[in-house]
Amino acid sequence: MEGWQSLPEWDIPSNFFPKTKVTVVVPARNEEKKIIACLSSLSKINYPKYLLEIIVVDDHSTDKTFDLVNYFSAKENYIKIIKLSDFTQNKKANSFKKLAIGTAIAHASGDLIVTTDADCIVPTNWLQLFVSFYEINGLQFIAAPVNFHLEKSLFERFQSLDFLGMMGVTGASIQLGWMNMCNGANLAYSKRAFERVEGFAGIDHLASGDDILLMQKIAAHFPQGIGFLKNKKATILTTAKPDINSFISQRLRWATKSANYQEWKTTLILSIVFFYCWAIIISFFLIPFFDIKYTVLFIVLIMMKSIPDYFFLGKMAAYFNRLDLMKNYWPAQVLHILYIAVVGAVSNFKKQYTWKGREVR
Repeated sequence: MEGWQSLPEWDIPSNFFPKTKVTVVVPARNEEKKIIACLSSLSKINYPKYLLEIIVVDDHSTDKTFDLVNYFSAKENYIKIIKLSDFTQNKKANSFKKLAIGTAIAHASGDLIVTTDADCIVPTNWLQLFVSFYEINGLQFIAAPVNFHLEKSLFERFQSLDFLGMMGVTGASIQLGWMNMCNGANLAYSKRAFERVEGFAGIDHLASGDDILLMQKIAAHFPQGIGFLKNKKATILTTAKPDINSFISQRLRWATKSANYQEWKTTLILSIVFFYCWAIIISFFLIPFFDIKYTVLFIVLIMMKSIPDYFFLGKMAAYFNRLDLMKNYWPAQVLHILYIAVVGAVSNFKKQYTWKGREVR
């Protein structure tokens, strides 16, 4: 909590006028239901159009994604679409998303690369905030907030609370120098830094990691060049996973890259959380077989996690104007403990899963 509170909030300085050419990269695969909403929000960005380029990369979509983007881009000459299939030529890959981003960057004219996903909504002053933060602080990699919205169930509200916590931990960790974390739906990094670390080379065999693993590569070369853009008006909005299967698939994709983190602090902190959640679960199941000591142990363990979490998530919910989510805190806390324990365990031996119709590892 102290790390988040000590993280300065950034705002666009008065009389600021950007000088940086920006390329926004949007990888898209089978997003016909959401791509127009994403593009509509991008078209409303408050940023000089002569300094803006948007590249949508169609990743072998089997629906109408390409046609919809092509039609939309015909009306906006700063929006381009490229087909990844034109560049891969049946090339085998485990991470087509990294291929998509790397291909877009190779064709980018911008000095600052900003990435988001095709199912996201971007705020109006998004790029003004990013670019002012980038130009004034001389940063090479910037993480920014991602939140869920339009929740329809307790399960989706649990994911929203979980993401609020992740955003707080992300910002606080960067501020305190504990670890480097981020979400690929809201990132910015200099093209120079991307080229300096040879892009995704060395991590391109992994299905995930276009965000955190790249961040850690850049941080190794530019240790003072990493920042977190703290401003609720820079928050990207997307939707939570509607069911258990899609949620587990998403979180497994994230978890399987953890063994490849370059920063030992990140691995250590995540391991502590994982084992602590398992300690809570084991102590609960031992209660019927042993004496009162295990009941006390269970209560102490769960309170040591739940009370700090409650106050921390309350602060995050208040900051992002989502205090409505706190009424679901206790059931969400149970789901969070189970999710960390189960997904963390499964990710250690299940390395293959389905993501957007593909079998990946």
